[in-house]
Amino acid sequence: MKRYLRDLKPNRFEDLIAMNALYRPGPMEYIPKFIRRKLGQERIDYPIPVMEKYLNDSYGITVYQEQVMLLSQELAGFTKGEADSLRKAMGKKKKSIMDEMRVKFFEGCAARGYNEVVVTRIWTDWEAFAQYAFNKSHSTCYALVAYQTGWLKAHYPAEFMAAVLSRNISDIRKITNFMDETRRMGMDVLGPDVNESYLKFTVNKDGNIRFGLGAIKGVGESAVLQLIEEREKNGAFSDIYNMAERVNLNSLNKKNLEAMAVAGAFDGFEAVSRAQYFAPDTRGSSFIESLLRYGNNAKTIRQASSHSLFGESGGFDLIKPEPVACPDWPKLEKLNREKEVIGIYLSSHPLDDFKLEISTFTTASLADLQNLRDYLDREVVVAGMVTETKNGIGKNGRPYGSFTLQDYSDSFRFIMFDKDYIENSKFITTGYYLLIRGKVQKKKYREDEIEFSIRKINLLSSVKDELIKSVTIRIKTENIDSEMINGLKELIHENKGETELKFLFIDSDDKLSLPMFSRTYRIRLNNEFISWLDDRPGIEYKVN
Repeated sequence: MKRYLRDLKPNRFEDLIAMNALYRPGPMEYIPKFIRRKLGQERIDYPIPVMEKYLNDSYGITVYQEQVMLLSQELAGFTKGEADSLRKAMGKKKKSIMDEMRVKFFEGCAARGYNEVVVTRIWTDWEAFAQYAFNKSHSTCYALVAYQTGWLKAHYPAEFMAAVLSRNISDIRKITNFMDETRRMGMDVLGPDVNESYLKFTVNKDGNIRFGLGAIKGVGESAVLQLIEEREKNGAFSDIYNMAERVNLNSLNKKNLEAMAVAGAFDGFEAVSRAQYFAPDTRGSSFIESLLRYGNNAKTIRQASSHSLFGESGGFDLIKPEPVACPDWPKLEKLNREKEVIGIYLSSHPLDDFKLEISTFTTASLADLQNLRDYLDREVVVAGMVTETKNGIGKNGRPYGSFTLQDYSDSFRFIMFDKDYIENSKFITTGYYLLIRGKVQKKKYREDEIEFSIRKINLLSSVKDELIKSVTIRIKTENIDSEMINGLKELIHENKGETELKFLFIDSDDKLSLPMFSRTYRIRLNNEFISWLDDRPGIEYKVN
């Protein structure tokens, strides 16, 4: 790392320092000019020639507080104390002190014979700069850290993201954002696994990131460390029974095991589903409780055998408990339970079944709505899952209802009153998946406040049938073969519906395209159909 820092050319590092200082209110206005001058697209000029020695590194643009301090001394004869007072006034945005300094600055410049028009231009630039003045020493530190982290992210992406995730392990919102960034970079964030996870996020042998056992709620750090120690000392656990026999069940107790089972840490032992760990047997004991008894008995027999003259078990047969046969939890229940102990949906997301609807119809995410003013007087469409509801009667006797909607990015609370609430109350149910169309506008009686006014609500499960009228499948002629044709025919026959089916055949060589549509077949555009289209090379599709 030090070698790469040495190789970083001074002028490039200066640009990184300037970038940190410029990217803030006030100086931000000079970024386009800074770029043009750096690229040689605009002439670099200095209002007064003597300014060059202080502004040469920043292409004639005042970027740092230190430059203002030095220039005020050079141009107006400020003492170092007065220059520092000017810096403080800029940093703390003290207008009264800035006004005093302005008078002194103009008087000093006039005494040195500088043109008043030019001096006014310099001071005006400084006033804009003063909205968020930054000093070079701080910016240099930030630039160095930015370069180091950027270098690590570029050359060791998995290790870098694992470290970032571990650093923010207690902040679920940051974890969610960083996981999205990890996936964007082409890496998977895998769930916890007793045979691969460590205390925090780590990189596995395939270059993917494995969730840490220490991030599971209800699992103690000491229990995790003892499990890892046993695994590294005596090898991976062959099955759930082998694990129960080997780990310290005083530290890895019932509460720990239950949380790990819900989080999917035992999913690698495919013989037992998550639901089976909790299903009661004929005596009312869960499989986890039976495993605890089995593990403790195994240790007792092993210890007794070690004290026997011949090292035998004394004739005791240890019977392994069998999990009760039962169906696994439904997908939504599994994900909700997983979220309870991990804090996020990890193995998948409840909205994954509606990716087509969300990508086709939404115009904003719920995270975007945190800044409602950005969408003022605009129609907005969002989607998500209802996670919380509330209804009642206001002091004025008007009925109202509110609900919290959650998508991949964030959550947002919507409120409806009177007729709007009555018409849409059927949608205000926890667990419903909704597509919401509305307008961001000023409140009728409080124009200083902004609201999201709901105009239309659709169930996401009905969007394909209600809003999608047709699907156009784009196929390159060179990708057409019998396998593709037969697969498409089979899908069409198995998924008959009301959506119009269109085709657009493209000949890349002759730059020709041929649109067609089916008079005979209409389809039901379900997830199976979409998945098939997504997996076929040379095929694209668009819904209308």
